[in-house]
Amino acid sequence: MFKECITKVFALGGLGEVGKNMYCIMHDNEIIIIDAGVSFPDDNMGIDYIIPDFTFLKKNEKNIKGLFITHGHEDHIGAIPFLLQKVNIPAIYAPNQAIGLIRKKLEERNIQYKNLFVYNEKSRIKFKHISVEFFMTTHSIPDSHGICIHTPNGTIVTTGDFKFDFTPIGPMANLHKMAEIGKKGVTLLLSDSTNALVQGISASESKVDEALSDIFKKHQGRIIIATFASNIYRLKHIVDTCKRNNRKIAIFGRSMNNNIEISIEGGYIKNKGIFITPEEANSMPDNKVCLLCTGSQGEPLAALSRIANGNHKNIKLKNNDTVIFSSSAIPGNAVSISRTINKLYLRGVKVYTNTSLSDVHTSGHASEEELKLMIRLIKPRYFMPVHGEYRMLKKHADIGIMCDIPKENTFVLGNGDVLNIKNGKVTIGQPIQAGDSYVDGNRIGDVDNVVMKERKSMSQDGIVIVTLTIKNNKLITIPNVTTRGFILVNDNIQLVHDLQNKSKQIIEEKLKGHNNELKSVIISELLPYIYEKTGRKPTILPIIMEIKEA
Repeated sequence: MFKECITKVFALGGLGEVGKNMYCIMHDNEIIIIDAGVSFPDDNMGIDYIIPDFTFLKKNEKNIKGLFITHGHEDHIGAIPFLLQKVNIPAIYAPNQAIGLIRKKLEERNIQYKNLFVYNEKSRIKFKHISVEFFMTTHSIPDSHGICIHTPNGTIVTTGDFKFDFTPIGPMANLHKMAEIGKKGVTLLLSDSTNALVQGISASESKVDEALSDIFKKHQGRIIIATFASNIYRLKHIVDTCKRNNRKIAIFGRSMNNNIEISIEGGYIKNKGIFITPEEANSMPDNKVCLLCTGSQGEPLAALSRIANGNHKNIKLKNNDTVIFSSSAIPGNAVSISRTINKLYLRGVKVYTNTSLSDVHTSGHASEEELKLMIRLIKPRYFMPVHGEYRMLKKHADIGIMCDIPKENTFVLGNGDVLNIKNGKVTIGQPIQAGDSYVDGNRIGDVDNVVMKERKSMSQDGIVIVTLTIKNNKLITIPNVTTRGFILVNDNIQLVHDLQNKSKQIIEEKLKGHNNELKSVIISELLPYIYEKTGRKPTILPIIMEIKEA
């Protein structure tokens, strides 16, 4: 166990990756958790979500005092339903918008949980050793906050996701409170590194508002906008732009519907009467309609992809339509987005993406100069970059050094690494268990790394199925070899015959002894043979049918 005089800081997710944010502060018998997010798998992984490994929290659940949420994005709240199924969390503290999103998420999974508490900038939550306060930040969703944690060994600040926008759509970040916290003394800063590699300052959301207004004035056909459903401020000024241009909005996509509904309930979007049904949109003049869609990342089942493919049940593209991608490409999604854009062009519509000629998107994360400003306001003695791939964390650490934090006081760590704080001094401690858990449907952790490797192998090299029939410990007929995703059989008849003969040889040799390990022998001996012939390593699936005497 940790010594009670030391405060521990560690991440269960969010280091070396973008997403899956989960950070913990531990002092004596108290643990507070900050955020519980998901990350999204590659297309070929065959799972729904990647979440943190909760093993440490389960073992220490009696010490958990609460889960604190910085804001309502999936990479900060998406793992909450799975966490509640595994670990007893006595209370969840979150800002108003995030509470609405969390409630919706729990309702969809039929999880009953009553201990949801709304905090704001004036809130202060105290436990025996630890107390927590909050400061408002600017991000792409309302009610984003940084969190300040006071412990007997020093003050820890985590920024959450943030940017500095001096002409924001929503409220200004509270620079005065940040400076006040910094003036009082901060031992350790944990700061968002997502855009650490981006020079300069992020463009203001008001620039996007201007760009959208210009496009609306130019085009008299239907306007179709794809954006992140979680970017509430973007949704807000799409609504405002539509109102100014006398257009009604039809919504497509479940997550978009949910976020609009919660934003109306929370008072962030006030023009409820502007929304119409898809059927109403189809009966109105084109210059009176805006279609708001999911699918800005080229997701194959999202609304925009189905519209581009021509198989959406409600919407068919017209030549005078204009499609706006009001988003940036998440790493790994560029090919899917390009595929969707090409399909849209083939259907003759005008497409706007975020370029130097059309500012239809800006990031919600701080670029280099804004990261410097945060460090200067908070003035930490020690610095731990969070929420980013390793190169982002490393660059952010270098930015900290530029801002007069000694190099030896910066820590570029991985999930599970631990910082010890004692009497205001920070050192590296003993690591704890951390890693990934995979969610497949409603099942958590049933899909382990071995299964993931098998799925990846099948997606890359296919499957070879060897079916054989045995009677009295003898092979009755030559084995049947079939493949899926490995070769085109009609063009490789000779290879199939060779595999059948090789399988027959392996099986007959093994049947001279005992057939208990026959499957493993077929796999271990056939795989190098296939690799020698083809340079590929498919998954081999032996199927043995044994006929017994009556």
